[in-house]
Amino acid sequence: MKTEKFSLEKLVRPNVAKLKPYSSARDEYKSTGGKMVFLDANENPFDNGVNRYPDPQQRDLKSALASLKKVKPEQLLLGNGSDEVLDLLYRAFCEPKEDNIITLPPTYGMYKVLAETNNIENREVLLTNNFEPNVKQILATTDENSKLLFICSPNNPTGNAFDPQFIKALLENFNGLVVIDEAYIDFSSYESWASFLDIYPNLIIIQTLSKAYGMAGIRLGICVASEAIIAILNKIKPPYNVNELTQQKALQRVLAEDEVSQEITSILEEREKLMDTLRAINYIEKIYPTDANFVLVKVDDANLRYQQLIEQGVVIRNRTTQPLCENTLRLTVGTSNENAQLIKALKAIA
Repeated sequence: MKTEKFSLEKLVRPNVAKLKPYSSARDEYKSTGGKMVFLDANENPFDNGVNRYPDPQQRDLKSALASLKKVKPEQLLLGNGSDEVLDLLYRAFCEPKEDNIITLPPTYGMYKVLAETNNIENREVLLTNNFEPNVKQILATTDENSKLLFICSPNNPTGNAFDPQFIKALLENFNGLVVIDEAYIDFSSYESWASFLDIYPNLIIIQTLSKAYGMAGIRLGICVASEAIIAILNKIKPPYNVNELTQQKALQRVLAEDEVSQEITSILEEREKLMDTLRAINYIEKIYPTDANFVLVKVDDANLRYQQLIEQGVVIRNRTTQPLCENTLRLTVGTSNENAQLIKALKAIA
């Protein structure tokens, strides 16, 4: 197993390894539990709920998330959406103009955008025709400068969770860091890869509160990894990257486990009803299996059908420009009423 030879020190950028992180006022002060007069951070002293800087380490929120995900708080890094967390990975481990990353189109588009932003080569290896990783081709595409491999599972836009055997093969044979984006994991029957952190030191998991937790508006991304990887990312993250209001709302939502669970159940039930109804639409040629809160369908003419649905007052996503996704539309599972409007519109344009 190649992960036995895994060396995090060889992957981190030298300038990041020797970097002394910025120390904010709230990093330096360690709470003793008593009531204190804070005159250390040049804040406005008049209390309005947000006049103080937020906890730079989001301790209360991390504690709740760690309990929920069965990991240690030290294995968590939180960001201003998953995109900030992803960007930190590039800046911590990829040397511009030297290193490369591997992506598996069709997949989440920000991996490519962030690679271009950070001047990192993006080596693309298409999924197979049944939307699974081509393990042999992926490994053949890598070299000593391949630092990050991005796996979106369940995948966006295809909806399927990848076969665990393919992911294990990549974890055991890719010499860099394997980043599994689990934005849609709460809608899948597969378990999170977080339970494998002790087995694979090169494993990084990205999650979000935007999907199952319904908190897209507050921008809260989650990175789960070894304490050593999290310590590196903490060195370069902005000191107050998660604001006070986001921390408060996120904590309330994470603690509302029953409410979140009921919403997930409702979405899954609506997903099955929607898929059953879609089978009766004559211009829908294929309905792809899904482990997410959306359904990818192949139609006769995606551009035409997309515009027709817009005219019916329904906005979906046209994915026909993506590799292996010609003439496909991505339909998010809405409420029962929203799904009924979608079906009505789909039938009206038949």
